[in-house]
Amino acid sequence: MNHRHETGFTLIELMIVVAVVAILLMVAVPAFNDQVRRSRRAEAMNALESMALRQEQWRANNPRYGTLAEIPAGVSQYYAFTIEEATAANFRMRATAIGAQVADTNCAFLEIDRARTRIPADCWQR
Repeated sequence: MNHRHETGFTLIELMIVVAVVAILLMVAVPAFNDQVRRSRRAEAMNALESMALRQEQWRANNPRYGTLAEIPAGVSQYYAFTIEEATAANFRMRATAIGAQVADTNCAFLEIDRARTRIPADCWQR
């Protein structure tokens, strides 16, 4: 008797491996994307904090807080920075999500003012 023993993968084994990989990707990709969005958001928060410091430095030498032309904004391909208010008594700045960061729907914008009020508060949690 001549028995042949073939080695290799069957189609069913290959399909099981593909299904397992697909399930892992369904879990891993959204978690990865969420971490990327959080990282970009942290960069925007740092830029706003830096701008707030520059506002205080500007106000020490001027009768009012600075406009965007006077206070350099953060540079980001994921957020647009604006100074919404700049008076003698207050400033309010905003970072609005752009590009790929628009998918961060719960935190589509971040704001900070002179009193360091951070809006939305839950987005500023690190």
